[in-house]
Amino acid sequence: MAPKNKFTKEEMVEAALRVVRAKGIGGLTAKTLADELGTSTQPVFTAFKSMDGVKQEVYAAAVRVYDGYTNAGLQEKIPFLGVGMQYIRFAREEPELYRVLFLTKPTGKEHSAMKAMGHLQELVRPTLTAIYHISAEEADLYFRDLWLVVHSLSTLIVTGDCPYSDLEIGQILTGFSISICKSIKEIPGFAAGTFDRDAAFRALVSE
Repeated sequence: MAPKNKFTKEEMVEAALRVVRAKGIGGLTAKTLADELGTSTQPVFTAFKSMDGVKQEVYAAAVRVYDGYTNAGLQEKIPFLGVGMQYIRFAREEPELYRVLFLTKPTGKEHSAMKAMGHLQELVRPTLTAIYHISAEEADLYFRDLWLVVHSLSTLIVTGDCPYSDLEIGQILTGFSISICKSIKEIPGFAAGTFDRDAAFRALVSE
């Protein structure tokens, strides 16, 4: 009979998360995990058989951390802006977990950025249609465009190339939000992509 493992799987996953937060997913090896636990690699392989199993559990744990941020955003007075700011906060506070979830090439199972957008789009559509008095199609366009800006800013944060404070980011998102909402409401066919682009730009530059 194999000796009883002195660490639970949950304790090992928490230790693996600490390693990933400090060294990135590339720094998570049997040795670095064992060092974090203060043991040999034997307990790791007794519990998980391979490091792929450890990484799968780390991935699931990262999703749970991200979900906590998302749920906080959904509780805000304006949920669709709340989830955007929480996505940015997740990038700022958990950069290595953000890399794991959203800067890793998806193979079908991952919690990719586009999958996250689609999921949140479903959740915030009712408040978008109610607050702005727009259709579901227009709400989806609004959220998609806003989300692309949010993801771009978050990625800049994670890569250390974002010079903007949270206050400035809030101003950027507010300005973009107003612009896209006005376009939806004031330019016929904007949401469907059937509007006259030349005419729209001429109207902007004309006196």
